[in-house]
Amino acid sequence: MLSQIKTLAEELAPRLIEIRRHFHSHPELSGQEYQTAAYVSGVLSSYGIHVQEAVGKTGVVGNLEGNGTKKGILAIRTDMDALPIEERTKLEFASCKSGVMHACGHDVHTTLGLGTAMILAQLRDQLPGNIRFLFQPAEEIAQGASWMVQDGAMRDVDSIFGVHVFPSLTARSVGIRYGALTAAADDIEIFIQGESGHGARPHEAVDAIWIASQVITTLQQAISRTQNPLRPLVLTIGQITGGRAPNVIADQVRMAGTVRSLHPETHANLPEWIEGIIANVCNAYNAKYEMNYRRGVPSVQNDINLTQIIESACREAWGNDLVEILPEPSLGAEDFALYLEHAPGTMFRLGVGHEKKDNYPLHHPLFEVDESAIVTGVVTLAYSACKYWGIQ
Repeated sequence: MLSQIKTLAEELAPRLIEIRRHFHSHPELSGQEYQTAAYVSGVLSSYGIHVQEAVGKTGVVGNLEGNGTKKGILAIRTDMDALPIEERTKLEFASCKSGVMHACGHDVHTTLGLGTAMILAQLRDQLPGNIRFLFQPAEEIAQGASWMVQDGAMRDVDSIFGVHVFPSLTARSVGIRYGALTAAADDIEIFIQGESGHGARPHEAVDAIWIASQVITTLQQAISRTQNPLRPLVLTIGQITGGRAPNVIADQVRMAGTVRSLHPETHANLPEWIEGIIANVCNAYNAKYEMNYRRGVPSVQNDINLTQIIESACREAWGNDLVEILPEPSLGAEDFALYLEHAPGTMFRLGVGHEKKDNYPLHHPLFEVDESAIVTGVVTLAYSACKYWGIQ
């Protein structure tokens, strides 16, 4: 089966590169992936795959039926949206849309989903079970997965695979991670209410700016003193506004930030822990506060058995030298985690770095990929799906 998959992937490679470049030239922001979805639907339909459109607003679901000897559904998820970034790569197929760019590799992801579908559609008579391809919108705003789930994309799914490009690994290599892959990511908004007064007489006022600074400092110090150092926690206040004039004590400050964590217990206790610190600081200085804590996405926790399937498939397909076990998780977020609330799953990292030129990080205006990684990703996904169903 592996040799068949590799042969089909090599035959499809020129078309897949063409498809990827089309997506790269025509990026669409989160929730606006109409043309991308239409293109995806057309390719899937041409291979006899049953297509459902407008799943999760602008998402697409493709259902590929196997020969029916086994029950169940394996899902393969890839995302489609781009970022509000002005591209500076000067590629011949650079973005045609000002201020919009595929700077996170979702053009590659969508191509991998299509390539895997195109290969497995030609092998459907050998597939015991069914494959469901999820082409998801709005990953960049961490909304698309929940939209897809709400529209039934995970109904009857037994397991799910995912992939994300990784410029830190060179093309043709694959990164495997057991356990936590990404962090839980939540949003926080804090209002500090003091009392205004003359800048020359601070003792007659309640200085919201100074109190806000005490809140920020205390939160950062408390992480190192009250949180388990073996369970990483990052709290970043990225926005702070307040004050009316240079010589007036500020009566209100608004702060907003992000909170990242890996351990489920830490994640569960964060709102209560953070609010307790804010309350203590404000009470000490006669201020009032309001905290709005919004749960984002949980941590991606890769299932050990499914991860072993992908690792085994990679080692058979590419050899041990091109398979890397990743020692550390990322504190980035990934809404793939929301699918894992409905079925076990795993996500691997696909190396897309160039060997002899600079590699820029994800979300950078100069980010680009080595397209030889496309065949690697397609073969890995397709062969992993076959191994999942017990086909060698």
